Amino acid sequence: MWVRLLLGILTYFLNDFGRFIMKTCRILCVCSVGLITSNMVAARLTDKLAEKGWEATTQVTTPDEVRAELADADYDLIACVSHVYEDFDIPKVNALGLLAGTGVDKVVEDCVAILEKK
Repeated sequence: MWVRLLLGILTYFLNDFGRFIMKTCRILCVCSVGLITSNMVAARLTDKLAEKGWEATTQVTTPDEVRAELADADYDLIACVSHVYEDFDIPKVNALGLLAGTGVDKVVEDCVAILEKK
């Protein structure tokens, strides 16, 4: 009986192990229209950060809607494809490299460096 209980507990933790070791973050992805490019950046950034041990929750928006998004939730960084001129005391990363496919590693390194400081 004890063996079966221990095996059940062990199986539960092994199945959900990734959830326990992944660090979490919230990222606001900004592009001029808030549709295709920001969703592409969000998806690519989520995948790349997962490889680095980060579980990213992303939200897409336009530069005009950044203030409203920040009022509704806390974000760890802003990934910008379009310029966000206003300073919100949240680190910003130029994420254009994720669209072009060049400089992807640099964008991910910049994000991880910011996230590790939080």
